Amino acid sequence: MSFTVSVFKQAGVDVTRFSDQASFLRGFLERPREVGSVIPSSRFLERRITRVIDAPASDLVVELGPGTGGTTRAVLNGLGADARLLAIDTNPAFITRLQTLADPRLIVQQGSADDLARILRGHDLPAPDVVFSGIPFSTMPREAGLAIIQGIWEALAPGGRFMAYQFRDEVRRLAASVLGQPTIEREWLNIPPMAFYAWDKPV
Repeated sequence: MSFTVSVFKQAGVDVTRFSDQASFLRGFLERPREVGSVIPSSRFLERRITRVIDAPASDLVVELGPGTGGTTRAVLNGLGADARLLAIDTNPAFITRLQTLADPRLIVQQGSADDLARILRGHDLPAPDVVFSGIPFSTMPREAGLAIIQGIWEALAPGGRFMAYQFRDEVRRLAASVLGQPTIEREWLNIPPMAFYAWDKPV
């Protein structure tokens, strides 16, 4: 343990969260259109994600844009012992951090959200019960956003849920013509406040 880490722990600082914040800021500065925020999710947001996606009832969950892993850890804490979580991110630095999470239920894959079907096949995984995403739909071209949404919907198992948490409502407008109107919840105890848009695929 380094001297700095030891001092931080003695001072009551959450070292993992502090490290996440530093890495997230670097990721934003390097790829602002992909990361979309300067700080990672709050604990309040992480807990709400686990509830909105109904993690305990899910066998396979896909996370698009896990960043430094705060939401990933929260979802793993809520998943059943035999469930699996596939985390996909384009940022190699974030992938390296995610790979340090020692959990046999976690599969980490560097890749793009628009490659979801291919990635699922590559890992011999079934259709997921849940796909949730923190990638910023508001910063990508409309055609790219639509393609990702359509790919997610096609990949989902019947009865599955697609949930996007965003601080702008571009994903709602993009998905309206394909998925209809979502159910919406909001988490105000996050910087910035975040909305949760969820669509359930018919059985």
